[in-house]
Amino acid sequence: MTTRPELKLGSHLLPGLAAIGLFIVMTVAFLSASFPQPQGFPANANITASIGYAMFNLDVGDVAGESFLAAFIVIALTLDVALDGSIHLARRERSEEDSSVLTDGGRKLKKQIFNEGDE
Repeated sequence: MTTRPELKLGSHLLPGLAAIGLFIVMTVAFLSASFPQPQGFPANANITASIGYAMFNLDVGDVAGESFLAAFIVIALTLDVALDGSIHLARRERSEEDSSVLTDGGRKLKKQIFNEGDE
């Protein structure tokens, strides 16, 4: 006969309840927010240059800037973390045998190569 699973109550449920509460708050905030109508760009505007000027909060381009410097820094940090993570994941793990080859100046490796060639 099978038994029903029991719900274990305790302090380990607190993070899950906090996550559910945060999700509900964010959902209510998003659904109750009012967003302005999207606006287009002028007909002959240089959009690429204007985006570059807007990222550094310079009012030089054809399109008005909205101070995207903070967003630029967040994107730069995110890409830096992604690059560091990919380098960390691609790194080769060394075994004990590999480290001994490095510490003895390669003598062990030479011995292995020449002994295998003699057989």
